[in-house]
Amino acid sequence: MNYYKSLPAFLKANGFPLSENPMIAVVPCRGSCAMTNTEFTGDFYMIAFKKLKSGTISYGRTRYDHENGSMLFVKPRQVIEFSNLQLEEAGFNIYFHEDFLNGHPIHEEIKKYGFFDYETNEALHLSPREEQIIWELHDKIEAELNGNMDEYSQDIILTHLDSILKYSQRFYKRQFINRTELSGKTVSKFNKALSNYFEGEILQTKGLPTVNAMASDLNVSSRYLSDMLKQETGKTAMELIHIYLINEAKNRLKSQDQNVSEIAYTLGFENLPYFSRLFKKETGLSPNQFKKQLLN
Repeated sequence: MNYYKSLPAFLKANGFPLSENPMIAVVPCRGSCAMTNTEFTGDFYMIAFKKLKSGTISYGRTRYDHENGSMLFVKPRQVIEFSNLQLEEAGFNIYFHEDFLNGHPIHEEIKKYGFFDYETNEALHLSPREEQIIWELHDKIEAELNGNMDEYSQDIILTHLDSILKYSQRFYKRQFINRTELSGKTVSKFNKALSNYFEGEILQTKGLPTVNAMASDLNVSSRYLSDMLKQETGKTAMELIHIYLINEAKNRLKSQDQNVSEIAYTLGFENLPYFSRLFKKETGLSPNQFKKQLLN
């Protein structure tokens, strides 16, 4: 696997022309995206727009192929591989080094965009109007890079990059809604997966359910799952797991002749104080206070 500390080294290794600014490059893809068919990683972000005719892009646990969306996002030191890419129409890659963001609000804001942690099969599908918006922002960045660079150029380019990210967040929310209508509520599938986790032997062997475990069961990335659930319910995957656990605990406190520590253990809690804190956070009462209230 190749690791690129600088953007010029990456561009040179793949036969791309060097950019006017060594910290950011816009690489056009017309018909194909000639890249070495080798895994690579680097200290830069990538925003890619492409519609594949053939070939694959791999990162995370999955492969992106021509049936998937047209935009994907890669963060620094994420391993990625492009193999024999042939495009249906023109596309582009925007690469920018993480140091290019230093001193600008986007340096912190970019960490909030969950789609940099999505898998390739969760790429963004754009409508024709959305494509037009992204291309217009691409053209503005490209024009600024190819013009006479001055003290304003970096801020202008970062403003356009910020707009691409904000629009992508908006478009993903639209996609979440559309996909929910097509494939059913994610929260229903999530709750069913949680129920299966408790009904089977998984709880005894693996302990408390985690977001990663639920995401793996539903064949999505953990960040994508949380964002989908947040869109549907206003709560993250972890918050919903906590709610499920406490509801199960309340039910057992009502109907089973077990003490609090036994119930906590059967629910997968190895740490009784943690169970008590979580229970009180969700209900306003400690487990013992809740059980005592039932007896009264």
